[in-house]
Amino acid sequence: MFNLKAKFEKPVEIEQGDSFKMVLSKYGAVALDKQENLSDLIGEERGELDLEKGILKFNEFELPVQIIGFFTEELNQWSWAWDSDDIFDESLIKSARQIKAIGDEFNIPQLTTSIFETDLDTCHNLAMVTTGVLDLDAYYAVPEDGLAIFVALSSDLIEDHNSPEKFRVNFAIFQKNFNVFPKVAFEAYTKLKGYIYKPHDDFAVAKIGESRVIVGFTERGNVTHIQLLLEED
Repeated sequence: MFNLKAKFEKPVEIEQGDSFKMVLSKYGAVALDKQENLSDLIGEERGELDLEKGILKFNEFELPVQIIGFFTEELNQWSWAWDSDDIFDESLIKSARQIKAIGDEFNIPQLTTSIFETDLDTCHNLAMVTTGVLDLDAYYAVPEDGLAIFVALSSDLIEDHNSPEKFRVNFAIFQKNFNVFPKVAFEAYTKLKGYIYKPHDDFAVAKIGESRVIVGFTERGNVTHIQLLLEED
């Protein structure tokens, strides 16, 4: 049956005035979801970066990469790859240039400042925003002589594994461990996964097939509880 409500439901997108925190809130949970998919593929295996070939090598397979940027441990400094075309081949920084263009359009300094002092956690947030906004499959941080080189990955080998339980756990981890707006994050995560979002006064529901994830919120938008109702319940 044609869903008229879904047709006119507000899509997840970056809007003028959005802060980096707001963008992370909208796209971070789905990016964290993608990291779980990558973990299912590689397990504990560590990848080796081959910049000449533009791949991340594992024992039995290779994944093509785009360079997002790198973190210099000694200086606590992030450098965007779009400002490092003297280091990386132009073909490897197309995604970095895309995220900069989005930063320029919506005036988000974290995406447009080529080099700045920060911590490693923030670098992971930058990579999550990049993979989430550009709908890439995952990212990976490669340790390399005092650097952590962050690369974006796109490959059919990284399969999207979905379940109501994964959705519940992933959202719980995201809203607890990241500095985000939980209510915004829940709505965006639900919609980006293709599930049905139902808002109410003090709670919201993600409809995943016949299952439900119900999240309660305070007036300030913080989470009070997360409940999973499976199809057979």
